Amino acid sequence: MRRATIGILTFLSLFLTVASAHSAERWAGLPPFPPMPQPKTSGMADVNDIKMYYAEYGQGDPILFIHGGLGNADVWGAQVTDFARDHLVIVADSRGHGRSTRSEQPFGYDLMTSDYVALLDYLKIGKVTLVGWSDGGIIGIDMAMKHPEKLTRVIAQAANVTTDGVKPDVMSNKTFNDYINVAGEYYKKLSPTPSEYDAFVNQISQMWATQPAWTAADLGKITVPVTLAIGDHDEAVKLDHTQMMAKEIPGAKLVILKDASHFAMLQDPEGYDALIRDAMAGR
Repeated sequence: MRRATIGILTFLSLFLTVASAHSAERWAGLPPFPPMPQPKTSGMADVNDIKMYYAEYGQGDPILFIHGGLGNADVWGAQVTDFARDHLVIVADSRGHGRSTRSEQPFGYDLMTSDYVALLDYLKIGKVTLVGWSDGGIIGIDMAMKHPEKLTRVIAQAANVTTDGVKPDVMSNKTFNDYINVAGEYYKKLSPTPSEYDAFVNQISQMWATQPAWTAADLGKITVPVTLAIGDHDEAVKLDHTQMMAKEIPGAKLVILKDASHFAMLQDPEGYDALIRDAMAGR
């Protein structure tokens, strides 16, 4: 009897250890957005048909960080703190996101890209290193195709170039749904239309249903240096889709982020920042 009890206890101990280790996997959780440092300048730029929130930090060669869908610039707290030490860092809230306004004009990646081009002109900034996450990465690839004169390079994490690059079960993923809920709370706190999150989500979802829709020929015309990154546990974007992008974009480099998901900049900020610095150094 005593032997059986010890066996059961040993089994339970092993089970709890494995369960604990699994729950502690960093790719399975959504860390909070880190605090943002105090900006050097910030404001609302008149861009196309909206007012776009922006903030600048530090000085040096410029880096523009573009957040993902439903999010806002505050997701980049760890990266801003790091890169503002030796670069001019620009962040902004995409149209309808965070503090920026939206209009009745349908969302589209070309339109959102033109917003960022107009913002750079407003800030009198020439070429930038563009770091984009998810929708921000898609905007980076769009800019590389349409406005390469604005770019030194693009570092795009968790981007897709066709709608079938997105996993069909993404909306059943707990971490991804946690993000949607967190984004909604931020929207209520930051947006000039805090009660309209559902309307905003509906409006941008119409874009996601059909965009992006770029071909291999489109990608083949890119001349800007591109680094593509994806977490090895990304909940939303297919790995083989990212591999296809790396094959079709001339000279593109593919980086797989270990033990990270769609939210790698929050889960492994040190590794994420190292990825950016390596790309800027041509490594």
